[in-house]
Amino acid sequence: MDTRISPSLEPSLNTVTPAVAPSTDGIVLREMRETDLEAALSLSQAVHWPHRLADWQFAFGLGRGLVAERDGGVVGCALSWNWGSSHATLGLVIVDPKCQGRRIGFRLVQALLAELGERSVLLHATAEGRGLYERLGFVRAGEVRQHQGQAPSAPLVALDAGWRLRPSDHADAEALIELDAAARGMPRAALMRELLAAADTVVLDHEGQRRGFAMLRRFGRGLIIGPVVAPDALGAKALIAHLVGVSAGKFVRLDIDFDSGLTEWLEDLGLMRVDNPTAMVRGPALVATPGVRGFVLVTQALG
Repeated sequence: MDTRISPSLEPSLNTVTPAVAPSTDGIVLREMRETDLEAALSLSQAVHWPHRLADWQFAFGLGRGLVAERDGGVVGCALSWNWGSSHATLGLVIVDPKCQGRRIGFRLVQALLAELGERSVLLHATAEGRGLYERLGFVRAGEVRQHQGQAPSAPLVALDAGWRLRPSDHADAEALIELDAAARGMPRAALMRELLAAADTVVLDHEGQRRGFAMLRRFGRGLIIGPVVAPDALGAKALIAHLVGVSAGKFVRLDIDFDSGLTEWLEDLGLMRVDNPTAMVRGPALVATPGVRGFVLVTQALG
């Protein structure tokens, strides 16, 4: 997979961590390799996550990970993604159900955090994992609602005069990268460039100024909408309704910021809530720029 990431811009992506000596229970931690992705896929299937091999390839191509081995087999994994020198996200933490209860997840996350240093680290925790992350210094920063279902023929949302939706083009790239950074509180240029190459993107335009955007791409059981960035809920609804409409009849998922107020509207569209992970941060809180907001995540792992 061509990730188009310059090692000079993301120096930590190619850092190789040697295998850690086996613990008393025979667990060895080592650097994740591309050849481990099939095993990672099997782990996600064992815990009923919808990821395809292509989703693992996309995530791994942007970051790095560790695996836990026992008797030559992969029994756990965790990935992290560095965004500049001050921020990171952490996710795809999975332990084989047959090996849970041995603190394998704790060891994987602890090892990744040691390499992330003083960065602000964002993750989205399941109810089962929240206690683990609290013990590692994470605090609650919000809630996420996962909505999904067969996309309806959603009615379009009317915008005020001077506002319109339009397809993105190459000239939009840098502005959308800046909008994403302002909305998320951390720079993610490498991620955004990959998404722009892979997704269908629509731009919210106000009198020639780019004020928001939304992306639609393949993921999991069908399609995923995200990220969605807009100045307000009306703009976010207009972007989402457009992409839901063009996906009518297909399986669609969105991971939204619960505080966005979109939950009831999405359920009215028939996209029901199926999960509610907790957003958690270790280190300084992420601060968005006033006037722009992230309404929908890229994925729960990437934030």
